[in-house]
Amino acid sequence: MSLPSQVRLIEVGPRDGLQNEAQPISVADKVQLVDALSNAGLGYIEVGSFVSPKWVPQMAGSAEVFAQIQRKPGVTYGALAPNLRGFEDALAAGVKEVAVFAAASEAFSQRNINCSISESLARFAPIMEAAKQRGVTVRGYVSCVLGCPYEGTVAPEQVAMVARELYAMGCYEVSLGDTIGTGTAGATRRLFEVVSAHVPPGKLAGHFHDTYGQAMTNIYASLLEGIAVFDSSIAGLGGCPYAKGASGNVATEDVVYLLNGLGIETGIDLDALIAAGLQISAVLGRPTGSRVAKARSAQ
Repeated sequence: MSLPSQVRLIEVGPRDGLQNEAQPISVADKVQLVDALSNAGLGYIEVGSFVSPKWVPQMAGSAEVFAQIQRKPGVTYGALAPNLRGFEDALAAGVKEVAVFAAASEAFSQRNINCSISESLARFAPIMEAAKQRGVTVRGYVSCVLGCPYEGTVAPEQVAMVARELYAMGCYEVSLGDTIGTGTAGATRRLFEVVSAHVPPGKLAGHFHDTYGQAMTNIYASLLEGIAVFDSSIAGLGGCPYAKGASGNVATEDVVYLLNGLGIETGIDLDALIAAGLQISAVLGRPTGSRVAKARSAQ
């Protein structure tokens, strides 16, 4: 199968990346990061999350971040909104697109959000209805699609069931997440083969963590299955607080380097992206998680 000619990247660093940081990060630093990502040419940036600060302290300033960023025309600034209260708060902050998340594993769903998969999907019904009425688009996430820290292997058919439900509810796109990073290329291709029978491939995205060093290989495997949307995180920020040993998301810089090498258009300036990643890494007081940025910096 021929590779897609264009790929859309969903930048999740400001939300999925920063939410797991132990040290407080100022609103000003978050705003600076989002603006740098906008200027680098990213068309979709997940800016924050409207959840209880009790559960995710780092996302407490999301409304202030939305109020201060320089919004560029044509760029989507999204946010996670796991319940109706979060959805209303997101709308008040001027958010035009929200994301909801479910798990493909029952055990992970119980430990992460204290309810079953079917209960979590039922909770989204009022959000979907409110979003339809208010003209807000909704993106869906499915976690643990290639493995669960509690259950081990997750059947592709189970992922397909959850993805199909989210799509049927009105999610315009469903992102399949390898939360603990155990997936391999063969399993990734099989996953998209199975799920594509229930949700059109053009409505699916890949979200890969690099815990086992397989994220780039899995992205290439996904491209072979016609997937043309991927979530990535600047400087490889992030992990999962509920998944033991889950390291960061795949670094946006590394994905852009791969796609550039394949002649696939992204519209992203790699040098500007590397600069943004080095900047936020300096704020956090640690080296970037991007191999491309490390190599370029050493030259």
